[in-house]
Amino acid sequence: MIQLFNVTKSYGGESPAVKDLSIQIPKGDFVYVTGASGAGKTTFLRMLYAAEKPTRGQILINNQNITRIRSGQIPYLRRKIGVVFQDFKLLQSRTVYENVAFALEAQGKKRYEVSKKVYQALKEVGLEHRLQRKPLELSGGEQQRIAIARALVVDPLILLADEPSGNLDQEVTLDIMELFKKANARGTTVLLATHDHSLHRRFPRRVMTLDKGRLIADQQPVEG
Repeated sequence: MIQLFNVTKSYGGESPAVKDLSIQIPKGDFVYVTGASGAGKTTFLRMLYAAEKPTRGQILINNQNITRIRSGQIPYLRRKIGVVFQDFKLLQSRTVYENVAFALEAQGKKRYEVSKKVYQALKEVGLEHRLQRKPLELSGGEQQRIAIARALVVDPLILLADEPSGNLDQEVTLDIMELFKKANARGTTVLLATHDHSLHRRFPRRVMTLDKGRLIADQQPVEG
């Protein structure tokens, strides 16, 4: 599903943000990407949805070499990938419905199909009653659940989440983790960047640890 071969990403004369990463992530895997601030977690995720191109190396997603795709092909790549950001990145001037519908409308889906899928996605995150609210009328936890609904409404092959619980309390974090687990159980490959070690202790999954852009540990959960 996701393969990296000797991937390095440098910005100007600075030390590489990611250095010589070689990783394989099978379809349906659930992986925590951990490491201190500046370890390269965000850069790693950004390369997976082609927001950044590696300086060296190759990245394959579903056997497609995304380091070689033209800019016009990137929107088609992103139709397979849902992204959840720490700061939500919701469109503040649009309603909850419009935020979640946006990706489907960009794909040219028919209005009735958009309406049905948006309602289902919002029901999944428990916010179908907030359809006509604007993001700033919602709590931080509600905004993050809207962002998750937006990412999942397209039935992505891959879900990337960058510190999705960084600004949220423990109870909301646990609710969000349950949403990620459900998506993973349906077959979505999940990569979750976090510095919160309590998450992978409570929900054991594969853990990849980065330090100064290098992969220093890749651990499967201990059975038993």
